[in-house]
Amino acid sequence: MAARLARRWGAGVAGRCWLVLLPPLLLALLLARSAAALVEGLYCGTRDCYEVLGVSRTAGKAEIARAYRQLARRYHPDRYRPEPGDEGPGRTPQSAEEAFLLVATAYETLKDEETRKDYDYMLDHPEEYYSHYYHYYSRRLAPKVDVRVVILVSVCAISVFQFFSWWNSYDKAISYLATVPKYRIQAMEIAKQQGLLKKAKEKGRNKKSKEEIRDEEENIIKNIIKSKIDIKGGYQKPQICDLLLFQILLAPFHVCSYVVWYCRWIYNFNIKGKEYGEEERLYIIRKSMKMSKSQFDSLEDHQKETFLKRELWIKENYEVYKQEQEEELKKKLANDPRWKRYRRWMKNEGPGRLTFVDD
Repeated sequence: MAARLARRWGAGVAGRCWLVLLPPLLLALLLARSAAALVEGLYCGTRDCYEVLGVSRTAGKAEIARAYRQLARRYHPDRYRPEPGDEGPGRTPQSAEEAFLLVATAYETLKDEETRKDYDYMLDHPEEYYSHYYHYYSRRLAPKVDVRVVILVSVCAISVFQFFSWWNSYDKAISYLATVPKYRIQAMEIAKQQGLLKKAKEKGRNKKSKEEIRDEEENIIKNIIKSKIDIKGGYQKPQICDLLLFQILLAPFHVCSYVVWYCRWIYNFNIKGKEYGEEERLYIIRKSMKMSKSQFDSLEDHQKETFLKRELWIKENYEVYKQEQEEELKKKLANDPRWKRYRRWMKNEGPGRLTFVDD
């Protein structure tokens, strides 16, 4: 009885041990099969690329290229002619095409130094299946064009688009100013004083039509406006240094200039306690108004003089000025008929009010 129990107990322990060891063994077998299967699709598959080309592992690029050309001429599908007693891999046109593709794959693998290095490492370390799989597809799927070239071309394209867009805006601004009587009359007077309009109306062999004379006069007026008026803001004359490409190239210089300027500001006005100059005062006013440099430069000179007279670089004075501007804006809106109509509509028929119209 005791012996029977012992045998049953031993069989139960052995069964439990097998149940414990079975999942890891199955997992190891599955991993081994899947890992071995990955090698079939890498490089030349189960064939050695060096053996396919008939060269040694120490062969140079010239020897590899020479072997590839010989085999390519031999197995090219358009030129292949089976010879009597030919027992090679290309005995038929179909097998010749397969041999040609295998030769081409071997050459593509061995002609590149980085790919050949990965392939040699795979031959020396066949157990690192997943590492070989990663290196193979990372190189195969990597972009062929250098990312730096793509970035450079993109920046240049954006810069060209910026330049022509700014020129278009600038030309539109000049065309608009040429229609404003104030600037057009002044430009006409300057053109008459310089005798430019007489040259446009010259007669003789090169007699021009009325439309040509009108177009030439218009161009003269626009050129005078361009030379006499300094447009600022979003419609100012485009500068090469404002393009994205030059901004990126000059970024280190701008950063260093800002650091030097900031250190001088701290040293002169915070440590030594110097008084602000006109440029520094306008800078503080612009920062208080939260305006960009181009927006602030587009303001009229008399507005900037008013800012300086009222000493708006002082915080208390700017707060008073800001409150005055808000009150003035409220008065303008209160007297504006359109604003009155809008408030009346919001009160009577605006959002949140249900009305029923009887037809």
